[in-house]
Amino acid sequence: MQTSLPNQSIALSNAGIKWLKIAIVYLIVGVAMGIVMGAKEDFTLRPVHAHINLIGWTTMALAGLIYSVFPQAGESRLAKTHFWLTNLSLPVMMFALAVLMFGHKEIVPVLVVSEIVAAASIVAFAANIFMNLRRQ
Repeated sequence: MQTSLPNQSIALSNAGIKWLKIAIVYLIVGVAMGIVMGAKEDFTLRPVHAHINLIGWTTMALAGLIYSVFPQAGESRLAKTHFWLTNLSLPVMMFALAVLMFGHKEIVPVLVVSEIVAAASIVAFAANIFMNLRRQ
């Protein structure tokens, strides 16, 4: 099922809408982190802030737009794998990175595993694009 934007001929797929909505959540979190860091003048968590904005907001929003333009890719099993691997790994990865930034090196194994899962989500995305994007 597709949803049309008001007064537009652009239709967004359900997958695209799901990706764009979760991207907005990450944008809000990233902006809030930036405001808090600036107010406190403590930028210890800037790598977490940057990753939330880059992976959470930018990458997910782009995936949502791509999956809207190419709904056959957005509705595939690989898109679902991409979505869940990304959204399970990113919060864990950001938590582990934050703990590491505060000097707790014992969290590194959790960070490494979450990074591998995040990388697997990108592999699923790439496979999906190469397998499901074709000229009409």
